[in-house]
Amino acid sequence: MTTATTATTATTATTATTATTTPVGPTRVSTRPGAPRPLTVRTLPAAAPGLISADDAWSRPTHIVQDALALDFFAPDLEGDFDRQPSLRSQLDDPYPFVAKMAQAIIEVVLGQRPAPQLIRHTTPPIYAVLARRALVSSRRQTESVRRAAIVRRVRLCEPADGIIEACAVVVSPGRVRALALRVEGLDGRWIITQLTIG
Repeated sequence: MTTATTATTATTATTATTATTTPVGPTRVSTRPGAPRPLTVRTLPAAAPGLISADDAWSRPTHIVQDALALDFFAPDLEGDFDRQPSLRSQLDDPYPFVAKMAQAIIEVVLGQRPAPQLIRHTTPPIYAVLARRALVSSRRQTESVRRAAIVRRVRLCEPADGIIEACAVVVSPGRVRALALRVEGLDGRWIITQLTIG
């Protein structure tokens, strides 16, 4: 009886071991979200440029770049390419609405009724500096009163050159009538006030 029991136990253990170590059917990879994926190691080719001496770099032209940007010390001056580029009249919008709006906005800035930074995109730095200074002075002198918007009564334009407008405007502000003369130039595809005189 004991021998039969031992043989049965041994047979059961051998069967369990065989069932555990022998895979049944094809092996499947878990596709559950978050399950680790097998890693693939790929060897990248060497991409570092070859080393050259300073004498070779200066004595003869080469296409090898040694961990730095290639500079052409003998190229012509290119600083002008980064300045504002003139635009043709065909590339710009109608100047009349722009001059009328700017005339009203300039008078309101001078009177302290409009923030000067609103004109920074439409003026050159010297023109903006003058307007900002006058707006600061007006804001200090301003008293509590009813603010009235400036009214543009008349605008006259002339075009002495392609992409350049010389204009004058008559603006009625609270208490007085003002005249403006300004020069507008097309730069980088939009109108910019480059000269300004306020009467």
